[in-house]
Amino acid sequence: MRVLWLCNVMIPLIAKQLNMESTNKEGWISGLADVVLKKRFENGIDLAIAFPAPREMFPEDHEICMRTVSTENGKLICYGFYEDVLNPDKYEPELENRLKKIITAFKPDIVHCFGTEYPHTLALCRVFPRKDRILISIQGLCSVYTNAYFANMPDKAIDTVTLRDRLKADSLREQQKKFAYRGIMETEAVKLAGNVTGRTEWDRFYTREWNPDVSYYNMNEILRPDFYERQWSAENCKKYSIFVSQGDYPIKGLHYLLTALPAIKEKFPDVKVYVAGQNLTKYKTLKEKLKISGYGKYLRRLIQKNGLKNNVVFVGKLNSEQMRDQYLKSSLYVCPSSIENSPNSLGEAMLLGMPCVSADVGGIPSIFTSGEDGILYEGFRSPKNAFDNTSNLRGKEQAQLEIISKRLANAVIDMWSHKEKIDEYCKNARIHAKKTHNRERNYMKLIEIYSKILRNVKENSE
Repeated sequence: MRVLWLCNVMIPLIAKQLNMESTNKEGWISGLADVVLKKRFENGIDLAIAFPAPREMFPEDHEICMRTVSTENGKLICYGFYEDVLNPDKYEPELENRLKKIITAFKPDIVHCFGTEYPHTLALCRVFPRKDRILISIQGLCSVYTNAYFANMPDKAIDTVTLRDRLKADSLREQQKKFAYRGIMETEAVKLAGNVTGRTEWDRFYTREWNPDVSYYNMNEILRPDFYERQWSAENCKKYSIFVSQGDYPIKGLHYLLTALPAIKEKFPDVKVYVAGQNLTKYKTLKEKLKISGYGKYLRRLIQKNGLKNNVVFVGKLNSEQMRDQYLKSSLYVCPSSIENSPNSLGEAMLLGMPCVSADVGGIPSIFTSGEDGILYEGFRSPKNAFDNTSNLRGKEQAQLEIISKRLANAVIDMWSHKEKIDEYCKNARIHAKKTHNRERNYMKLIEIYSKILRNVKENSE
């Protein structure tokens, strides 16, 4: 069978072979591709991967390109296409012609779209004639994220507009609107697709709500290879250190943790938070002052107001190996997000067998059992999110922020105050994650899904 994968980025496996800069995003797809290629004679799959590509990949006056890369497990056909990925809220009709050319060139039996967050998924769903041969893997859901975007921030912070925000038309309110536009395209794509694969009760609920006729298949993800062999140890980590995998925008909830930190610090004065990803709070040079965003300014104000200058460290963008090492050096992983499906960062922490505290939001309870794998605390709730709106929180956003942050603080303090429970949490989390992210089982499930799609197509045509 000929299968075309549509990805949001050039995955690390391909970037490495083309000697191009790699991204840390969606590295798990490289692991899945490796397995599919390694077993290509067994599974009978001819695989091609399409993705938005940088301009230097295209021949002059072309908007798509084809490359064949040699991997350890065989050759892989790649199709790059032009897309304005910096403005994913804007639909370019020209995308349809670019993707149509790729479909004509490769002639796939199945097209598999990884994610719904970019316009290319909708474009492909519109131009591929056989909707019963389209499979969409749900990652996040922009339309649902829209209602959780401000994550209990006070209005004053939401309405802060810096010079950078004004020049880029990218204030927090404008960012939320962009998510809303992406959500409109996302729901149309799901309505067009005949098949969806997800991994939580949360994504099953919404995809079925948008498209009652869609065939839903449950399939978990394969994580990055670096996280399968090593194991966390209390003896080898820095005491009272917290690792947060990112805090680039409000949904990731770093402001909850910064609000919770004074209470944690009162109990554990040596607490230190390490944050991966972009440091939004940089403010030393004139250039950095001009580039600071409204959210960065809010985070910076929280750090100053709460006296946290020596308790928060931004470690920058980390590759897979560096991320793994940062987990192992930390004594606790925290996911303070206002909404998530099933964050791979939590899966990675569980797979390493480290203590975990997470907000009970979105699809997280489908992969993490509170009281067994670690501690869940009640996080953001929205009356606009049908799956996730059972909340006793009412009133002003600032009051809700304080309440949720207090729950987060209590969860962290509880974890570090009952060290006798940590070993059990870590053991359970690792066992759970090994099942959820089992490479062989998830690969076999993917092959089963492809086979079932083609079988259904055949049965419906007879």
